[in-house]
Amino acid sequence: MMSAPWLIIAATFLFASMGVCVKLASLQYSAGEIVLYRSLFTAAYIVGWVRMNGGSLRTAIPGAHFWRSLSGVLSLGLWFYALAKLPLATGTVLNYMSSVWIAVAMVFAALALQGERVNPRLVAAVLVGFAGVVLVLRPTIEQDQLGHGLAGLVSGVLAAAAYMQVKVLNRLGEPDYRVVFYFAAGGIVLGALTLPFTGLHAHTWQGVALLLAIGLLATVGQMMLTRAYAVGRLLSIAALQYCGILFSYVYGILVFDELLSWQATLGIGLIVVAGVAATRFNTAPVAKQSEAPA
Repeated sequence: MMSAPWLIIAATFLFASMGVCVKLASLQYSAGEIVLYRSLFTAAYIVGWVRMNGGSLRTAIPGAHFWRSLSGVLSLGLWFYALAKLPLATGTVLNYMSSVWIAVAMVFAALALQGERVNPRLVAAVLVGFAGVVLVLRPTIEQDQLGHGLAGLVSGVLAAAAYMQVKVLNRLGEPDYRVVFYFAAGGIVLGALTLPFTGLHAHTWQGVALLLAIGLLATVGQMMLTRAYAVGRLLSIAALQYCGILFSYVYGILVFDELLSWQATLGIGLIVVAGVAATRFNTAPVAKQSEAPA
């Protein structure tokens, strides 16, 4: 079994590779269709895996799976929508804002509780992260891409909620494959709900190959990511997860000839620093809390 650091590095590489396929597939399919096909592949894979290796897909905590699936699938759909029009690195870094959004929630929670001291370093990390967002968006996104940029930002907010729910499910004893299966089930439902608005597009051999690649890369990456969050240290995972931005940056140059401005590159760096710092400042207080509030 791979250690948590190698699991997260491998997962981020697979997700960056999936991002390339999503961007190419978006020329032929809508974001909802891509989510649907990706989720169908994952669900079929998990069902087959369970039959071969044993286990059960029944759960005693459907509510916890519902909230994890809802936040995760909405984040996924918005991310795919953003990738369709934004540079690959830009769309990826907006989705990776989850650590900064968790820090924002921590700051507001501290302000709402009387007598609770706001960590100034946490505030500084949030401000640095938002400065990075401004640098990424302003020189990179055209006026007609603003909606995609906002979708990318919201996907990061929802990703933060989804990652926290993964930890909760692990503490409740849910195995990795079951977490991934119900996430895929949510994707099937959401993708199907979008079809009356987008319709089903005709397939080509290239389109089918891209959809299969998306499903395979996403499934293996999701299993690795879920296992890494279950067994690894939160700070180490958060830091190494940003390798996905580097992979996407290189992919953007090599595959799509996307040369970002120095402002956008600096902004990506600031977001990475802010995300790692925010997780570090959050780790110590969270570790002292009881399991119930989580």
